Amino acid sequence: MGLPGRAANGVLLVIALSVCAPRAWTQDYPTKPIRLIVPQAVGSGGDLRARQIGQKLAEALGQPVIVDNLPGANSAIGARQAAKAAPDGYTLCSCIINNALNDLLSPDPASRLNHELIPVTRLTGGPLIMVVHPSVPATTLPAFLDLAKSKPGLFTYASTGKGSITQLLGEMIKQRGAVNLVEVPYKSTAAEIPDILTGRLTVAFDFYSVIGQRIKDGSLRALAVANTTRLAVLPDTPTMIESGLPGVVATAWNGICVPAGTPDSVIAVLHRGLVKALNDPTTREQIVSTGAEIGGESPEEFAAFIRSEIGKWGKVIKEVGIDLK
Repeated sequence: MGLPGRAANGVLLVIALSVCAPRAWTQDYPTKPIRLIVPQAVGSGGDLRARQIGQKLAEALGQPVIVDNLPGANSAIGARQAAKAAPDGYTLCSCIINNALNDLLSPDPASRLNHELIPVTRLTGGPLIMVVHPSVPATTLPAFLDLAKSKPGLFTYASTGKGSITQLLGEMIKQRGAVNLVEVPYKSTAAEIPDILTGRLTVAFDFYSVIGQRIKDGSLRALAVANTTRLAVLPDTPTMIESGLPGVVATAWNGICVPAGTPDSVIAVLHRGLVKALNDPTTREQIVSTGAEIGGESPEEFAAFIRSEIGKWGKVIKEVGIDLK
């Protein structure tokens, strides 16, 4: 038996509204400022990149993007806050490699990547550069390793805490270079800069965007790049592989994630806005000039990339014996 005319029209209206709802949401979003949580300190590599892209994203979406720095706990504090936010597209998280490492070493059921935080796209990636204070009498990585072997326990290296990529790199160098370096943990990337500039700290691992000018002006000396190839911005600085440490590669990345449950239509708007921001000629030139590569992959591709990174670093963690328990 068919429905009465008024009832049938009501059903058709409900169906029409349900079909159009995602499109309507997309057309309405965004209507207010967007909060971008950065789980690193102001001035760090991830912070600088997030602010750069955030400004361009604001232009693309027509709404302000407000950066909120929440550093600490190897970037876990900011991730937890982002994951607890309403899944409406108005809270973003600048997810970084440290968040993937946290998922390996101390998984937080409240803020796991690809679970409570889902990917939108990767922004950039770049290798860590090993630098020392100019007072260190070594101009190459092999020379530094020889020096460290002759004075075990005298030299220090900066990390951003247990399970961070800087600690993993430091421990890989210790193991494969057969040297004894003392780890000095800092709250965030770039927090160690004042200490290494004064010589209180021996070694730091950081990004060209943070320490490039210091290398150029001679305040710091670059010994090696943790990459498979040399950087165009540092053509005379060899890779760690070239310097006798095979397989020592540490490339950090950052991207944008949102709380699980965020509508696909909103994620699509964010992805388009971020790709537009990354394709801005000035932005692209600036990213490349700082020794980084440009992302922009689809949410599905970024999710697959995160899984591959967790697999890769899981093997390294077992190799160097890091355990947070």
